[in-house]
Amino acid sequence: MAQLKLRDVEKTYGGLVNVLRHIDLEIEAGELIVFVGPSGCGKSTLLRMIAGLEKISGGTLEIDGQVMNDVPPAQRGIAMVFQSYALYPHMTVRENMAFALKIAKKSKAEINAAVEEAARALQLEPYLDRLPKALSGGQRQRVAIGRSIVRDPKIYLFDEPLSNLDAALRVATRIEIAQLKERMPDRTMIYVTHDQVEAMTLASRIVVLANKGIAQVGTPLDLYERPENELVAQFIGSPAMNLLPGTITGTGAQTTVQLDHGEIAVSAIPTTDGDMGKAVNIGIRPEHLSPTEGPEALFRGRVDYSEALGEVTLLYFEARGAEPALIAKLPGIHAGLRGQTVALRADPDRVHLFHEGRSMRPA
Repeated sequence: MAQLKLRDVEKTYGGLVNVLRHIDLEIEAGELIVFVGPSGCGKSTLLRMIAGLEKISGGTLEIDGQVMNDVPPAQRGIAMVFQSYALYPHMTVRENMAFALKIAKKSKAEINAAVEEAARALQLEPYLDRLPKALSGGQRQRVAIGRSIVRDPKIYLFDEPLSNLDAALRVATRIEIAQLKERMPDRTMIYVTHDQVEAMTLASRIVVLANKGIAQVGTPLDLYERPENELVAQFIGSPAMNLLPGTITGTGAQTTVQLDHGEIAVSAIPTTDGDMGKAVNIGIRPEHLSPTEGPEALFRGRVDYSEALGEVTLLYFEARGAEPALIAKLPGIHAGLRGQTVALRADPDRVHLFHEGRSMRPA
């Protein structure tokens, strides 16, 4: 088991371009941590710094209490699985998985035992004597993972390992990685992805990176239910959370906010007299909206476009340019609503309140 600590870590290129700054993070032994964030936020760079493939410009990286800044990658007790499979095309699956152990001069018995155990865990036993060209994309990625397993590292690093797979294979391989973690509860894993479904389903905790730093750290449901800022609120969840501008018109145990289309009560976020008149954004997830015929409607608008997905229907309201004013995600099939005017309500307990980009929800 391995504990990892990042203390005020920074990454700068050429002393001029600052990519990451003030990264403070503790990863407990046995966790599966997922790094997510918008493109270019530095999540893969941070992973490569942990691996030793990128130099740390400032701060310290510790593994089990030992500073690793200047320790070569091969001596950090880390194995990395890349986006590309990087398999040797002229070697069989068995030879690919055994290669690192041969370089380390392990005995033939040790190598065979490690390869057989990894192949069994990843359901690769029928393919051990095949070349990579005879495997599917998902099988090749499992071989790449198996090559890491045989080394028995303290920490596994995954850099967008499923991004080259089609949708069905991504789902199957994601499940296999989750099952692999269950079979290896004492191993620490750090996983980088741009896919929030992978993050939500795999992670024990998620680290959201943005604006050269950490926007929020928490369990998947913490980030979904209690985002600390608008960036996290809109990044976690699909479609993204709706943000509607308004002004606080009533304070106390139940806050009221005046919107363009009506007034809404926010019962989960108490405010004080000092908050009266503040410009805020109301945050409502598309799945927390429902049609209404009553006076409690907070939004009434024309459906410009709808997407019927079977289990849910997505409604896009009053597009302003390329951006809809609001998106609703209704369970089931709702046909014939395009071009219609629909009124929506939201449960006051599921509404978020943001002032200057930060959540007003009590900690």
